[in-house]
Amino acid sequence: MIQKENRIGGSGVIFAVFVLALALLAPAASRGQSAPKFEVDPSWPKPLPNNWTTGQVGGVCVDAQDNIFIVNRQNLTDKELLAAQQAPPIIEFDPEGNVVNSIGTKDTVPKSIHGCTVDSEGNLYVAGNDDGIIQKYSHDGKLLMTIGTRGTVDTSDGTVKGRALNSSHTGFFLPSGIAVDPGNGDIFVSDGYGNSRIAVFDKKGQFLRQWGRQGTRAEVESGVGGVFMQVVHCVVIGNDGLVYVCDRQGDRVEIFDKMGNFKKNIVIHNGTEHMPDSWGTAWWVGFSPDHEQKYMYVVNGRNEAIDILDHATGKILGSFGRPGHQAGEFDHGHTMAVDSKGNIYVAETDWGERIQRFKPVR
Repeated sequence: MIQKENRIGGSGVIFAVFVLALALLAPAASRGQSAPKFEVDPSWPKPLPNNWTTGQVGGVCVDAQDNIFIVNRQNLTDKELLAAQQAPPIIEFDPEGNVVNSIGTKDTVPKSIHGCTVDSEGNLYVAGNDDGIIQKYSHDGKLLMTIGTRGTVDTSDGTVKGRALNSSHTGFFLPSGIAVDPGNGDIFVSDGYGNSRIAVFDKKGQFLRQWGRQGTRAEVESGVGGVFMQVVHCVVIGNDGLVYVCDRQGDRVEIFDKMGNFKKNIVIHNGTEHMPDSWGTAWWVGFSPDHEQKYMYVVNGRNEAIDILDHATGKILGSFGRPGHQAGEFDHGHTMAVDSKGNIYVAETDWGERIQRFKPVR
């Protein structure tokens, strides 16, 4: 049997080349984008001075010069205090991991200090998830503003045992995080562990608006936006001008414009068929330092890992970390920050009580 020789004519060659060119020009995500790799940096930070020891590290944030701030709950045990000194509640490190400043006392910062952010002017903001306030400090530690009244929360009787009102224009009910609009200084607060809202204030601390309410399991599972399953755990503003909010027990990051109009969900699966559970997956959000913020990082607190997502599509590309107490592992990985070089800093509360740095593998 004689087989005919297959030949491609001139027009066929041109078409084949055209198809190949399109494939090469296609976005990486459509061709199977790979996740960046990270490795733990065990040399960061340097040993703390003065025999300081941290308790739960409730937050971490970075300024424009890549100085790193952590917030420390000062909850050492009596046994630890036999040999150690309580580290200050707010500690600043330089990029090399040396302590360069400390701020506040246990009696002045929010109770159960939680989350932090640094604005474009270098001012530091902190919240407290056992309190009704947020605070703003200058870079050198001067208290510039407090919104709310220390020890009073937004409930029917002003105590943590009261019914959540989800409505105060002057305070909060166990707030968790803060984001500051780089354009006009508006302050966005995830409020939080007691309330179920995002509350927005101007740079002088005057209330502007809010959105969000407690949701039902059915609403969350059907993807309804603007409702939260339990804890509203983070708020972050991306370079795209959108507001990213952690619906922690809802296993998703909800995305809004700055006026609170819902845009879409990014679901962070917990690895089982059960959603949501008491821990939840979506604890904190960060982005790669390029202007387009190509990668989105999520602290997956339930799975003790950092999930790496394609920012544009929300597709999970990979992850790093695992449960444990060794370098590079997490025990209650809680919040994160990303510096200008792409290093990722992860703060651990119960029972890790530390800060770790992860470097990109080039």
